[in-house]
Amino acid sequence: MSELKVPTMAECQANGKSPEILFWVGCAGSFDDRAKKITKAIVKILNKCKVDFAVLGTEENCTGDPARRAGNEFTFQMQAMMNIQLLDAYEVKKIVTACPHCYNTLKNEYSDLGGNYEVVHHSQLIQSLINQGKLKLEGESIYKGKKITFHDPCYLGRANDVYEAPREMIIKLDAELTEMNKCRSKGLCCGAGGAQMFKEAESGEKEINVERTEQALETKPHVIATGCPFCNTMMTDGIKNKEKEAEVKVLDIAELIANAAEL
Repeated sequence: MSELKVPTMAECQANGKSPEILFWVGCAGSFDDRAKKITKAIVKILNKCKVDFAVLGTEENCTGDPARRAGNEFTFQMQAMMNIQLLDAYEVKKIVTACPHCYNTLKNEYSDLGGNYEVVHHSQLIQSLINQGKLKLEGESIYKGKKITFHDPCYLGRANDVYEAPREMIIKLDAELTEMNKCRSKGLCCGAGGAQMFKEAESGEKEINVERTEQALETKPHVIATGCPFCNTMMTDGIKNKEKEAEVKVLDIAELIANAAEL
């Protein structure tokens, strides 16, 4: 990220500033090479729109979501309390994140431990920036007329009822939004939320991400859009399994907008 302007909360506090938004990068967005590209796309958009934001940098810890889902409540609460102490010390009020798992945990589960924040998914923030006229997709979009299907992340869709923001952004690209038969509240999980990304597959006819990829390919898309770094990995692996890398791209919604805006 050295070529981009990314202030940290510590730097802002040292200069007597309190950013309007904390960008919670998440473990995937920090360490996974593919997800880092999503992080960069978001930062480019935030900088383009002159959004007053900062990151925690090396102070950011895991939200504890994987520990809680695995049944280790003690580790989750330890991680959560450390994060809440840090967030409150910086007087954080609003958080944006590209990871629906982080989004769900920060938004819905930290409040039980005293951590109360306004949390938005990056698709919601970017949609707002477009609607406010702060982000303009000038000229003819590179995705004009392209077929794009959106895979609903479980923790964004069913868990938090966020369906429209990503789709409205695709429509803003002058692209053709093609829906899978199983979408929105009836969308099929890619498997990452069920830990299939981190373990060997169980016995069965096929892996779940391959099944989901087949459903996406039925729409004959040019692009499979995602709103979660883990979904991105699972769908990318599915495309590789089908040997369709040359025909179908898997891109995060932020990457689509950044590409269209030539950022």
